[in-house]
Amino acid sequence: MKWLAKINLKVVIERLGTFKSALFLFTVIGLCLFIGYRLGNYYHHFQVTTLEQQKSRLNRLYQQQEENIERIHSLEVELAIEQLANNQAQQLLKTSADQNFEVRKQLAFYEKVMAPEKQAEGLFVESIKIVTTSTPYKYRFQVALVQQQLKRRYSKGYIELDFIGQQDEQPVTLKLTDVATLDKKDLDFSFQYFQIISGEFTLPANFLPESVIVSAILAKSRWQKYAKQEKRVKWQLSQ
Repeated sequence: MKWLAKINLKVVIERLGTFKSALFLFTVIGLCLFIGYRLGNYYHHFQVTTLEQQKSRLNRLYQQQEENIERIHSLEVELAIEQLANNQAQQLLKTSADQNFEVRKQLAFYEKVMAPEKQAEGLFVESIKIVTTSTPYKYRFQVALVQQQLKRRYSKGYIELDFIGQQDEQPVTLKLTDVATLDKKDLDFSFQYFQIISGEFTLPANFLPESVIVSAILAKSRWQKYAKQEKRVKWQLSQ
């Protein structure tokens, strides 16, 4: 920029004259304005073009985002449907397995009753069920007895139930007759194939049951010998 400092305006004016000097000055100013205008338009056009490109790119990104969101929602719906179908299939398999188990259990029970030659002979305690009631600490029991003999006579006798557990952190055995208001005849049995005996009992609030012992006792008579069959099961409430 040292060449600008060497220019002497007075000399230029004296050589060109006032009019030419003014005309030259206005020409230079006009040229600078024109160049500045053109440069401004160029950069303005560049900025506008760049802005349009950025807007177009942003719109494409927004569109891709919407498409991705729609795809994610579709996948979530498909996943939920698959999970629901899987849960239904698992529930169906579980239900089928439970039904199959119950059917096989019933078949085994009736096989013991109707085909004793396939089993050991005698009187058996087939099962014991404990079910809750609407009253706290009050339960209902159900004992199934089965007779397995080729030559069937009526088995006559009675049952006893003992509840093993803890009371005040001490081992305790409670008899059914101590926790129920059942008569002796309510616990008697007399059957040729099978019989179910049921009743209700109430346990103390501070008693924690652990297991149940069921005893089927055949009373001695002319037609049968004295015998006692026991079955011990863990305390488990049935549905």
